[in-house]
Amino acid sequence: MTEPETLSSATKDIDIVIHAAGVIHPGLLKVHDLYKVNRDGTRNMLVASVAGRVKRFIYISSNSACGINKKRSAMMTERTKPGPYTPYGISKFQAEQIVRAFQEKGKIQTVILRPCWFYGPGQPDRQTTLMKMIKSGKPLLFGDGDNLRSMSYIGNVIQGIRLAMEKENAIGQIYWIADERPYTTNEIYGSIAKHLGVNELKPRKIPRFVSELMEIADILLSKIGIYLIQIHVGGEMIRDIACSIAKAKKELGYSPKHSLDDGMKASVDFAIEKGQL
Repeated sequence: MTEPETLSSATKDIDIVIHAAGVIHPGLLKVHDLYKVNRDGTRNMLVASVAGRVKRFIYISSNSACGINKKRSAMMTERTKPGPYTPYGISKFQAEQIVRAFQEKGKIQTVILRPCWFYGPGQPDRQTTLMKMIKSGKPLLFGDGDNLRSMSYIGNVIQGIRLAMEKENAIGQIYWIADERPYTTNEIYGSIAKHLGVNELKPRKIPRFVSELMEIADILLSKIGIYLIQIHVGGEMIRDIACSIAKAKKELGYSPKHSLDDGMKASVDFAIEKGQL
């Protein structure tokens, strides 16, 4: 993605590009990679797609491109003014702007999808780390655990991608793609515990202000190019990051088939099968 000359073969004789590649958690001193890959790499993919006469470009963005909920009662929608505040979120939002510019100039058909905290078979290591903490019966819990998080089971995300590929009215649009409703952190922890067979969950509660301090530290460290995954994740754990999928349901016919219960069971089963738990 960062070497434009290597991309022509990837877009030759291709009808639709689903651009899901990107950096979420860069290395310790590699914050600049977020922009190099997520923003500039997306531009390179678009240029190559146009040159290859690709018909449609589907960009997999992130909830981080929009930021966090201003109020718990107000779900983020496609009309919510974006407020990304981390380098990752800013890099994804800037990539969205580039995608929209290609659409507005008539260079290529585009669709932007915003999944949230994704889970399911093939989950990343950070999800397994959380499961290991919960398996111990004493995971860390920042705040009261009542904050809301939209989650995107991988099967639901795939449905959203297929609809974005097929529907003509999706062209030029942005859609949030997530499970039917957001869940509290307590619900998420409880579901994981249930499917791991943990009968008694006693989270080690961390005061809310600790997470707030970690969030400030994350922002300050990023300004000098330093990224620490534990600081970043801890700084988000009290925030409401929840969206409405009403637009995708109305315009695309999106209807998420998987809920937290069956989705998390598939996640746990995957981790066990792979010998990770």
